[in-house]
Amino acid sequence: MERQKDYYTKLARSSGYAARSVYKLKQMNERFRLIKPGSRILDLGAFPGSWSSYAMEVLKGRGRVVGVDLQELKSIGREKLNWQFIRGDIFSAELLERLIELGPFDLILSDTAPATSGNKAVDCERSLEIGQRALTIAESVLKKGGQLVIKIFQGGQEKQLLDQLRKKFVKARAFKPEASRKESKELFFLGFKRK
Repeated sequence: MERQKDYYTKLARSSGYAARSVYKLKQMNERFRLIKPGSRILDLGAFPGSWSSYAMEVLKGRGRVVGVDLQELKSIGREKLNWQFIRGDIFSAELLERLIELGPFDLILSDTAPATSGNKAVDCERSLEIGQRALTIAESVLKKGGQLVIKIFQGGQEKQLLDQLRKKFVKARAFKPEASRKESKELFFLGFKRK
Protein backbone atom coordinates (compact mmCIF):
# COMPACT_ATOMS: atom_id res chain seq x y z
CA MET A 1 0.00 0.00 0.00
CA GLU A 2 1.33 3.43 -0.95
CA ARG A 3 2.22 5.58 2.04
CA GLN A 4 -0.17 8.48 2.49
CA LYS A 5 1.38 11.69 1.21
CA ASP A 6 1.82 14.43 3.77
CA TYR A 7 0.82 18.09 3.48
CA TYR A 8 4.15 19.33 2.07
CA THR A 9 4.36 16.53 -0.51
CA LYS A 10 0.89 17.42 -1.78
CA LEU A 11 1.69 21.12 -1.74
CA ALA A 12 4.92 20.58 -3.70
CA ARG A 13 3.12 18.56 -6.39
CA SER A 14 0.29 21.09 -6.71
CA SER A 15 2.84 23.94 -6.93
CA GLY A 16 4.96 22.20 -9.60
CA TYR A 17 8.00 21.42 -7.46
CA ALA A 18 9.82 18.11 -7.77
CA ALA A 19 10.11 17.53 -4.00
CA ARG A 20 8.67 18.57 -0.65
CA SER A 21 12.15 19.67 0.49
CA VAL A 22 11.57 23.01 -1.24
CA TYR A 23 9.50 24.10 1.77
CA LYS A 24 12.44 23.53 4.10
CA LEU A 25 14.48 26.03 2.10
CA LYS A 26 11.50 28.38 1.78
CA GLN A 27 11.01 28.40 5.56
CA MET A 28 14.72 28.99 6.18
CA ASN A 29 14.79 31.79 3.63
CA GLU A 30 11.71 33.47 5.08
CA ARG A 31 13.19 33.34 8.57
CA PHE A 32 16.84 34.16 7.80
CA ARG A 33 16.73 36.01 4.43
CA LEU A 34 19.39 33.83 2.86
CA ILE A 35 18.64 34.57 -0.82
CA LYS A 36 19.14 38.17 -1.89
CA PRO A 37 18.70 39.72 -5.36
CA GLY A 38 21.87 39.36 -7.39
CA SER A 39 23.20 36.46 -5.28
CA ARG A 40 25.44 33.80 -6.76
CA ILE A 41 24.25 30.52 -5.26
CA LEU A 42 25.79 27.05 -5.21
CA ASP A 43 23.27 24.23 -4.68
CA LEU A 44 25.08 21.05 -3.60
CA GLY A 45 22.96 17.91 -3.86
CA ALA A 46 20.67 19.70 -6.30
CA PHE A 47 18.68 16.68 -7.51
CA PRO A 48 15.69 16.70 -8.09
CA GLY A 49 15.89 20.48 -8.53
CA SER A 50 13.41 22.01 -6.09
CA TRP A 51 15.96 24.10 -4.19
CA SER A 52 17.49 25.49 -7.40
CA SER A 53 14.03 26.21 -8.77
CA TYR A 54 12.97 28.07 -5.62
CA ALA A 55 16.25 30.04 -5.50
CA MET A 56 15.74 31.13 -9.13
CA GLU A 57 12.21 32.27 -8.32
CA VAL A 58 13.44 34.42 -5.43
CA LEU A 59 16.29 35.84 -7.54
CA LYS A 60 13.82 36.82 -10.31
CA GLY A 61 16.56 36.68 -12.94
CA ARG A 62 19.02 38.77 -10.92
CA GLY A 63 21.73 36.36 -9.86
CA ARG A 64 22.96 32.88 -10.72
CA VAL A 65 22.45 29.34 -9.41
CA VAL A 66 24.89 26.49 -10.01
CA GLY A 67 23.50 23.06 -9.12
CA VAL A 68 25.71 20.03 -8.46
CA ASP A 69 24.67 16.40 -8.04
CA LEU A 70 25.72 12.84 -8.84
CA GLN A 71 22.37 12.30 -10.56
CA GLU A 72 21.68 13.95 -13.89
CA LEU A 73 19.38 16.94 -13.71
CA LYS A 74 18.43 18.23 -17.14
CA SER A 75 15.78 20.67 -16.01
CA ILE A 76 14.65 22.29 -12.79
CA GLY A 77 11.02 22.07 -13.86
CA ARG A 78 10.66 25.60 -15.10
CA GLU A 79 12.54 27.53 -17.75
CA LYS A 80 15.22 29.48 -15.91
CA LEU A 81 17.93 31.85 -16.98
CA ASN A 82 21.24 32.05 -15.13
CA TRP A 83 21.12 28.41 -14.02
CA GLN A 84 23.81 25.83 -14.64
CA PHE A 85 24.01 22.17 -13.68
CA ILE A 86 27.21 20.19 -13.15
CA ARG A 87 27.04 16.43 -12.75
CA GLY A 88 29.75 15.43 -10.35
CA ASP A 89 30.87 14.15 -6.97
CA ILE A 90 31.38 16.82 -4.30
CA PHE A 91 34.40 14.84 -3.06
CA SER A 92 36.11 15.18 -6.44
CA ALA A 93 39.13 17.50 -6.71
CA GLU A 94 38.20 18.21 -10.34
CA LEU A 95 34.74 19.39 -9.30
CA LEU A 96 36.22 21.67 -6.66
CA GLU A 97 38.52 23.21 -9.29
CA ARG A 98 35.52 23.83 -11.54
CA LEU A 99 33.59 25.47 -8.68
CA ILE A 100 36.56 27.70 -7.91
CA GLU A 101 36.48 28.86 -11.55
CA LEU A 102 32.71 29.56 -11.34
CA GLY A 103 32.81 31.23 -7.91
CA PRO A 104 32.92 32.97 -5.65
CA PHE A 105 29.41 32.40 -4.29
CA ASP A 106 27.31 34.45 -1.87
CA LEU A 107 25.37 31.43 -0.60
CA ILE A 108 26.04 27.71 -0.53
CA LEU A 109 23.11 25.36 0.02
CA SER A 110 23.77 21.70 0.79
CA ASP A 111 20.71 19.47 1.01
CA THR A 112 23.05 16.59 0.20
CA ALA A 113 22.40 13.29 1.95
CA PRO A 114 24.12 9.92 1.81
CA ALA A 115 22.52 6.85 0.30
CA THR A 116 21.07 5.49 3.52
CA SER A 117 22.07 2.01 4.70
CA GLY A 118 19.49 1.56 7.44
CA ASN A 119 22.26 1.62 10.03
CA LYS A 120 21.79 4.87 11.97
CA ALA A 121 25.44 5.14 13.07
CA VAL A 122 26.75 4.57 9.53
CA ASP A 123 24.24 6.98 7.98
CA CYS A 124 25.04 9.70 10.53
CA GLU A 125 28.78 9.28 9.94
CA ARG A 126 28.32 9.54 6.18
CA SER A 127 26.12 12.61 6.64
CA LEU A 128 28.81 14.21 8.79
CA GLU A 129 31.44 13.50 6.10
CA ILE A 130 29.22 15.23 3.53
CA GLY A 131 28.71 18.17 5.88
CA GLN A 132 32.47 18.45 6.40
CA ARG A 133 32.99 18.41 2.64
CA ALA A 134 30.40 21.16 2.16
CA LEU A 135 32.33 23.26 4.68
CA THR A 136 35.61 22.52 2.86
CA ILE A 137 34.03 23.62 -0.42
CA ALA A 138 32.76 26.77 1.30
CA GLU A 139 36.29 27.58 2.47
CA SER A 140 37.35 27.59 -1.20
CA VAL A 141 34.41 29.24 -2.99
CA LEU A 142 32.25 31.18 -0.48
CA LYS A 143 32.75 34.95 -0.36
CA LYS A 144 33.67 36.70 2.84
CA GLY A 145 30.34 37.63 4.40
CA GLY A 146 28.61 34.74 2.62
CA GLN A 147 26.10 32.27 4.09
CA LEU A 148 26.17 28.46 4.28
CA VAL A 149 23.37 25.91 4.84
CA ILE A 150 24.27 22.26 5.52
CA LYS A 151 21.86 19.36 6.09
CA ILE A 152 23.06 16.91 8.70
CA PHE A 153 21.66 13.75 10.29
CA GLN A 154 21.66 13.91 14.09
CA GLY A 155 23.70 11.11 15.60
CA GLY A 156 25.79 12.59 18.39
CA GLN A 157 28.91 13.76 16.55
CA GLU A 158 27.37 16.65 14.60
CA LYS A 159 28.17 19.25 17.30
CA GLN A 160 31.81 19.17 16.12
CA LEU A 161 30.70 20.47 12.73
CA LEU A 162 28.59 23.21 14.30
CA ASP A 163 31.58 24.24 16.44
CA GLN A 164 33.69 24.51 13.26
CA LEU A 165 31.05 26.74 11.69
CA ARG A 166 31.09 28.96 14.77
CA LYS A 167 34.84 29.51 14.24
CA LYS A 168 34.48 30.36 10.55
CA PHE A 169 31.28 32.44 10.58
CA VAL A 170 30.17 35.45 12.62
CA LYS A 171 27.16 33.40 13.74
CA ALA A 172 26.16 29.74 13.33
CA ARG A 173 23.14 27.83 14.52
CA ALA A 174 21.10 24.67 14.12
CA PHE A 175 17.57 24.87 12.72
CA LYS A 176 14.83 22.33 12.00
CA PRO A 177 12.22 23.69 9.58
CA GLU A 178 8.56 22.92 10.19
CA ALA A 179 8.54 21.17 6.79
CA SER A 180 10.95 18.51 8.09
CA ARG A 181 9.12 15.38 9.11
CA LYS A 182 8.80 15.09 12.87
CA GLU A 183 10.40 11.62 12.88
CA SER A 184 13.29 12.79 10.71
CA LYS A 185 16.75 13.06 12.28
CA GLU A 186 17.75 15.74 9.79
CA LEU A 187 18.83 19.13 11.01
CA PHE A 188 20.22 22.14 9.18
CA PHE A 189 23.32 24.04 10.25
CA LEU A 190 23.45 27.64 9.10
CA GLY A 191 26.57 29.79 8.99
CA PHE A 192 26.00 33.53 8.68
CA LYS A 193 28.63 35.99 7.42
CA ARG A 194 31.78 34.04 6.67
CA LYS A 195 34.76 35.58 8.46
